[in-house]
Amino acid sequence: MSRNGQTFIVNRRISQLPQLASMIKKYVPDCRVAIGHGQMKPEELEDIVMGFINHDYDVLVSTTIVESGVDIPNANTIIINDAHQFGLSDLHQMRGRVGRANKKAFCYLIAPPLAALSVDARRRLEALETFSELGSGFSIAMQDLDIRGAGNLLGTEQSGFMQELGYETYQKILRQAVNELRNDEFQDLIESNASGNSTTDFVDDCAIESDLEMYFPETYVPGSSERMLLYRELDTIECDDDLLQYRKRMEDRFGPIPKQGEELLQVVLLRRIGKKLGCEKIILKQNFMQLQFVSIPTSFYYRSKAFGKILTFITSQPRRCNLKEKNNKRSMLITEVPTVTAAVEILKEIESLD
Repeated sequence: MSRNGQTFIVNRRISQLPQLASMIKKYVPDCRVAIGHGQMKPEELEDIVMGFINHDYDVLVSTTIVESGVDIPNANTIIINDAHQFGLSDLHQMRGRVGRANKKAFCYLIAPPLAALSVDARRRLEALETFSELGSGFSIAMQDLDIRGAGNLLGTEQSGFMQELGYETYQKILRQAVNELRNDEFQDLIESNASGNSTTDFVDDCAIESDLEMYFPETYVPGSSERMLLYRELDTIECDDDLLQYRKRMEDRFGPIPKQGEELLQVVLLRRIGKKLGCEKIILKQNFMQLQFVSIPTSFYYRSKAFGKILTFITSQPRRCNLKEKNNKRSMLITEVPTVTAAVEILKEIESLD
């Protein structure tokens, strides 16, 4: 109040709000106190909140309704009673209700001594204290996941819902998790089945990074929305027949494909072959191609036929290739790779090796 600011006081139980308000008035007689909670009539609650926004009150004693998008820049202090009984995400959201302007803000968490709390409650409070910097929401989310657990994929114990992610994203995350388990924790179990099998996919996808020109020019496909649709369709192509049909449709609609477009079409082949060879990422820059292999150093991939082909290619062309290892991550650098087409030819050559 001495800084001309305002304060939120949050309490879980509605029945205790009048008692808290009376205590504040007793110890700070000139403090203007308002009470707000979800069981009030909408019109009454709106008047209270609007009055607080207009600085008709110094303190708002309320339940957790303040975390639901209440934005009052002048509020610079929040006191959360029985903080150990709130979830980590709730505490983080309520903490974010203050400090939304140029005034220094404070968040006070009132709880019993840490020694008297449960392990999970203590970890929640310690996480909130540790991750207090701007942009620490992801760290808090990961800590919350670690405390509560990720749930059981096949059972009823779940943390979150698939529809919030979207089915495609959920499937992608699931495939990545299965690949990580297969290539790390359960690699001994599948080794006998996968031995000598060149078709085993050790990575979920192969990312491409390049400074080459790979796109459909505006002079070829005029509309930006149309180009985005074509890029999206191209990204879903997984076999040569589909790529051939895609090429025919492009030539039929827009004419001969320019050089930049041809390079873009070759990326589909590059990603597919790179995935078969265990490349998590392929970088094409300054006439060099870098293949970044499976990031798990103990993966069965490094005893597979796919990696054996990589070693054979290095042996056959030692002046062009350089196998490196940095921070337990293995990669290969190949010189004289000016285009995506040239990169595809090299990967096809590696794939054809015995």
